[in-house]
Amino acid sequence: MPTNSLSDARCKAAKPTDKPFKLFDGGGLFLWVSPKGAKIWRTAYRIVGKQQTISFGPYPDVTLAEARAKRDELKAKLREGEDPSGKTEDAKPKLFKDVVSAYWEGREDVTPSYRSNALRGIEMHLYPTLKKEPINNITLDDLLNALRIMDAKGLHVYVRKVRMWVSQVFEWAVENRYVEENLAAKIKSEKAFGKTRVKNFAAVDLREVPSLMSRLALEDQNLQSILACKLLALTWVRTTELRLMEWSEVNVEERIWRIPEGKMKRRKDHLVPLSKQALEILEKMKARSRGSKYVFAAEHRLDRPMSENAILYLLHRIGYKGKMTGHGWRSVGSTWANENGYNRDAIERQLAHSPEDKIRAVYNRAEYLPLRTEILQDWADWLMTTKDNCENLSGDDW
Repeated sequence: MPTNSLSDARCKAAKPTDKPFKLFDGGGLFLWVSPKGAKIWRTAYRIVGKQQTISFGPYPDVTLAEARAKRDELKAKLREGEDPSGKTEDAKPKLFKDVVSAYWEGREDVTPSYRSNALRGIEMHLYPTLKKEPINNITLDDLLNALRIMDAKGLHVYVRKVRMWVSQVFEWAVENRYVEENLAAKIKSEKAFGKTRVKNFAAVDLREVPSLMSRLALEDQNLQSILACKLLALTWVRTTELRLMEWSEVNVEERIWRIPEGKMKRRKDHLVPLSKQALEILEKMKARSRGSKYVFAAEHRLDRPMSENAILYLLHRIGYKGKMTGHGWRSVGSTWANENGYNRDAIERQLAHSPEDKIRAVYNRAEYLPLRTEILQDWADWLMTTKDNCENLSGDDW
């Protein structure tokens, strides 16, 4: 194999896949890329006839040139009969905080906000006791005690997230031989921590939808919150995704709204078919856009999206406080589709849910798109029909 075959551009461009893979530079040096986006320099060598692998650290913290230099140093030691496995220990980040930073800075497969939330959670709740501890000195009791401080404060849900985030750090540390085992994986949240009663987003029953639609029809149909609530109902997206919707993401001719990966909960772009009723709402919003990039801009700040509580406050005002939320439309819509026999996988794809089966989770963003288009159009037509049957309202009210 030729030596020095990699380029920095190729290292930067390497994207994670569902399985780890290697980019070989020659001379035993390769860049290992994990499914979660971590990139680690490693070199394979033989000593006393046995295959060994040593890590030089994460890319880009360790540059391509530095990794090559370390490989050459390793080869020189091998020629002198030395075993390099114990000679690079000091180069490894030992402190817990260093390993946490190295791992999360290498997570290119998640959104900046997710990475920031994970780092902040670990910094706020684990750094007070573990920050300056060598990670290989941390015991299971040390980690569990730090997490139980959170649990004692009533953060029963959040402590589970922090345990998950730090488990990913330890798993990465195991791969890089900073520690022998993933201590966080040994902590079973269901046994170690308390529980909070789960509160799902409030959503009306399907039988109550006609009354809700009739009540919405009594409001000024030009109110932005009304139009936003309707489009939320028609698209099954999350409230945040609707708030941040931009005109550049909408293709009227193809009747598709493409939500870019950076705005999605899971870092994959998402296609939303637009029914004729959804397009009518967008036409109204375009006429009043005043040049904002946002479809639903703030009333007095065109450079900002509308308030995150605009739809919720609307529902409170018309008498649905505690009964319905904007997010609740996802539950109502999916319940309707499931009860009417539509393909379950297509419904889950439209909700931007990944299947529990990891093999089935790898899917094309356009999968089931024709069926998803049919589902959302049939759903929109049903909303019209159910409202009309309930109150004998004209289609123009919708």
